[in-house]
Amino acid sequence: MSYFLSFLFCGMICLLGQIILDNTKLTPGHVTTIFVVVGALLDIFNFYDKIILWVGGGALVPITSFGHLLIHGALAKASDLGAMGLLLGMFDLTSAGIVSTIFLSFVFALIFKPKN
Repeated sequence: MSYFLSFLFCGMICLLGQIILDNTKLTPGHVTTIFVVVGALLDIFNFYDKIILWVGGGALVPITSFGHLLIHGALAKASDLGAMGLLLGMFDLTSAGIVSTIFLSFVFALIFKPKN
C-alpha cells in the first residue's frame, strides 16, 4: 500500500505541474519554484511531515521535498544557533543533493556537446 500511495502522491504532483504548464504562460522554472515554496510552506505549518508519514518515501522524491528540507534544516539550526542557524541549517540537509547536482552537471557538460 505504501508503494501505491507514494506513486499517487508523486503522480499528483506531476499532474498538477503539467496542468499549470498547459494552462498558463509559466515556464518550468516558475513551476519548480512554486513547488519548492509550497513544500516550504507545508513544512512551516507542520503538514509535510504528516504527508511523509502517510505517503512514505514518495513524499521525499518530488521537488516539494527540497523546500521541506530547506525549511526543516533552517528551523532546526535556528533553535540552536539563532539567526545564524537559519543560514547554516538550510544547507545542512540539502548539501548532498546540491553537491551531487553540481558535480554531475560538470561531468555531463564534459561528455555532451550543446546544440546550437
